[in-house]
Amino acid sequence: MNRCAIIGHRGQDGRILSGILQDRGVQVVGIGRGDLDLTDETAVSAFIEKEKPDQIYYFAAFHHSSEDRECLSDAEIFRRSSNVHLAGLVSILESIKISGKPIRLFYAASSHVFGEAATLPQNEQTPFRPKNIYGITKSAGIESCRFYREKHGVFAATGILYNHESAFRSAKFVSQKIVRGAVDVSRGKTTSISLGNLEARIDWGYAPDFIEAMMLIMDQSSSDDYVISTGVTHSVREFAEIAFSQLGLDWKNHVTVDESLIARKASELLVGDSSKLRERTDWKPKTSFAEMISIMIKAALHED
Repeated sequence: MNRCAIIGHRGQDGRILSGILQDRGVQVVGIGRGDLDLTDETAVSAFIEKEKPDQIYYFAAFHHSSEDRECLSDAEIFRRSSNVHLAGLVSILESIKISGKPIRLFYAASSHVFGEAATLPQNEQTPFRPKNIYGITKSAGIESCRFYREKHGVFAATGILYNHESAFRSAKFVSQKIVRGAVDVSRGKTTSISLGNLEARIDWGYAPDFIEAMMLIMDQSSSDDYVISTGVTHSVREFAEIAFSQLGLDWKNHVTVDESLIARKASELLVGDSSKLRERTDWKPKTSFAEMISIMIKAALHED
């Protein structure tokens, strides 16, 4: 591969992948919010014809939660999510089909497609039962990739991604809320942080490990759907305990529980079975849960 386009290159996964590819001498074309109207098929086709990418990673995502300052109606969240997770993706898929070139696509989906999962753990055969708009539109994106793969022979791989964190993770995610909060407490900027359900269990992995999995998926002879996960869950309490302890603090003295956050959050247990990925690519996570938190703490300490 000589040239790669990354849709959503300013986000966590896009930044990590860009760095890896550039270190390998691959030319990276980054597309961020506002750079290209993904819903405009003509513009997308012109972009592909001009840039001639060998591979395209579709990381674009619309995140919105009840904690966001901007209050949107469900209808508006559906519209924005559908534009990003489905309409934009279909423009890319259709443009690849029309080009007739062997361009490979990776679509970053989410464990939210499983929602109230029918099985534990979840794998590629687990039925989609999304319970939020993000999961509903991401599942539609997966089905679109399957359609173009099966009907038109487009190389359209999907990754059903479980939680993966790094120093590039946005501050709105609970992982960074804990890490940055612990660092602020250690520096005397605050005395406590407020979290929701401390016993909520999450299948957490390290983002660079997941990026490695994506690249291995793109190197396969044919495209398919893959769960990318560690298969191990940890509680929010465990995350906080490790983060604060690495700074010489006792989390119990600095963490409070906000009951309103518990009421707003879904309680489904999502844990992934990535056996298919591991068997086909020999991939496995390299970074432990504690090591991941340590890396994030060190990065936060060096921000100022």
